[in-house]
Amino acid sequence: MYFRGMNTLRSGDILENISIEEALSEGKSLARHEGFVLFVEGAVPGDKADVEVKYKKKRFAEAKVTRIVSPSADRVEPFCSHFGTCGGCKWQHFSYSGQLAFKQKQVVDALTRIGKLEVNEILDIVPSAKTQHYRNRLDFTFANKRWLTREELSGDGPMQPALGFHVPQRYDKVLDIQTCYLQDDLSNKIRNAVREFAIANAYSFFDLREQTGLLRNLVIRSSSTGEWMVLLAVHAVEPEKTEGLLEHISTSFPQLTSLLYVINPKRNDTFADLEIKLYKGRDHIFEEIEGLRFKISAKSFYQTNSAQAYELYKVARSFAGLTGHENVYDLYTGTGTIAHFVSRQCNHVTGIDYVADAIEDAKENSRLNQIKNASFFAGDIKETLTDEFIRANGRPDVLITDPPRAGMHEDVTRKIGEVAPEKIVYVSCNPSTQARDLALLNDRYAVEKIQPVDMFPHTSHVENVALLRKRNV
Repeated sequence: MYFRGMNTLRSGDILENISIEEALSEGKSLARHEGFVLFVEGAVPGDKADVEVKYKKKRFAEAKVTRIVSPSADRVEPFCSHFGTCGGCKWQHFSYSGQLAFKQKQVVDALTRIGKLEVNEILDIVPSAKTQHYRNRLDFTFANKRWLTREELSGDGPMQPALGFHVPQRYDKVLDIQTCYLQDDLSNKIRNAVREFAIANAYSFFDLREQTGLLRNLVIRSSSTGEWMVLLAVHAVEPEKTEGLLEHISTSFPQLTSLLYVINPKRNDTFADLEIKLYKGRDHIFEEIEGLRFKISAKSFYQTNSAQAYELYKVARSFAGLTGHENVYDLYTGTGTIAHFVSRQCNHVTGIDYVADAIEDAKENSRLNQIKNASFFAGDIKETLTDEFIRANGRPDVLITDPPRAGMHEDVTRKIGEVAPEKIVYVSCNPSTQARDLALLNDRYAVEKIQPVDMFPHTSHVENVALLRKRNV
């Protein structure tokens, strides 16, 4: 059904020869037709394409590409057979140079156009050395009925189970993954071996709607030191079957450092509150940066791109400009990675995080690396960062903060302004919330420079490090 006019536009209409203007987040691009805004899936800036309207709102419409009339110079061939159905790597058809330009613009627009901030120096984005096989962790889901692609819907035969990724916006649907290019190929071999053994031996895969079945999740982690961890999550206590699969994994992959399992009877996949059981090997693996070793347990957070984490931390340390005499605070410290990374260049570093288990890992990492000038505290940061705390631990000369995507609580931002360190290094995975927080500090701090860092090629996600210096007021 072809386009009849903007006033009668409806789902299924085809708009011809649409010029794609710019990239947006979540793999979509911006286009316009007769002044009407279109958010187009499957397009690349510079394309001319026919698009099908998925649905229309008052001010915009969602659409998807049906035919490329004239491809953009930035359009490339996707490398993964699951592209377009899987929810990850949505920019595989977008050249890496184009992705970097988009991410750079995303950061600059968030801070200068939306946040209305003046930035003295804008540094070029740091690209990822690897655009494939760059992740150190993948979480897979078992499902008793796999998601069928359009090509498969016409086929016959029994419904097969799946071990793969959730289909976007469908919590109960899982796409069976054969080859994923995000992690080292050993990850594919482990996952496929687990699926084949489970099917051959009539293991029950989880039913996400009915909450029944044995096999639930498979988490595969690796490190730059060459160590591997596998965690199997089962829904119920079936010792014989669980041990049978674990033994098969152990025998098939003797190079594994850590083989674990967890029984999760809950209605969600989180296991932070559950007991992790060791089947074979160690209950942890090690990550290493500049001779510092970090213990990674099943519940530990660590940046999922190890090589780029090192680049990110180097930027943060450089921005801090430490001379060996400074008192440093590290907010949202997690397992203390940044705190330990800067500890050799400062007098003392104090880390705070609301996750008590992470703080225990941070303390363990201090002992492991024989770091004596770091202290770690667990607690809600807005309640922990009090005048009494500052008197006890000293006013910071430099404050580093690396909050989650939601950014910092307004009370934390306000308190940082009152504490008034000479410099603030703000590491962010969300330029929008970073811009909001920096705007609240703008009367006391100038944004001296920013450095975007690409941690996740083929996605719209970008990290940004900002250096703030106290104004002379």
